[in-house]
Amino acid sequence: MAELIPFAVPSGSDKTLLVWNLSSGPTAEALHRSLSTALSRFGLLHSVRVLPNAAVAGPGFYAVVKFYSARDARRAQKACDGSPLVQSTPVKVHLGSRHKAAGHQTLPLNSSRCQELANYYFGFNGWSKRIIKD
Repeated sequence: MAELIPFAVPSGSDKTLLVWNLSSGPTAEALHRSLSTALSRFGLLHSVRVLPNAAVAGPGFYAVVKFYSARDARRAQKACDGSPLVQSTPVKVHLGSRHKAAGHQTLPLNSSRCQELANYYFGFNGWSKRIIKD
């Protein structure tokens, strides 16, 4: 079955991965780069946010990763949950919660993100906004 991918900021919980048990050794910026590289092999990423754990959880980080495609997010979750992913110890990877925000508004992508999305899924690097006349 085909998946419709709108030119909008991904908002579904089925497109959001939560990654935790990330170690406190590397910096948040280094984890961001490593996670982006490791997870982008499953599909195009909209965003990766690496945040410090709450004080009660101990040192370390967790991440919120948004994919454009729910199918890509599920594939990444299945392949990465319980694996070391970007460190020597296993991480936990789960899809976002099923709760939906009431009255959630879909936000359109900016022009450069639209071009990135079109280039990725249509396989052409160089889409343009210009109108060409014959």
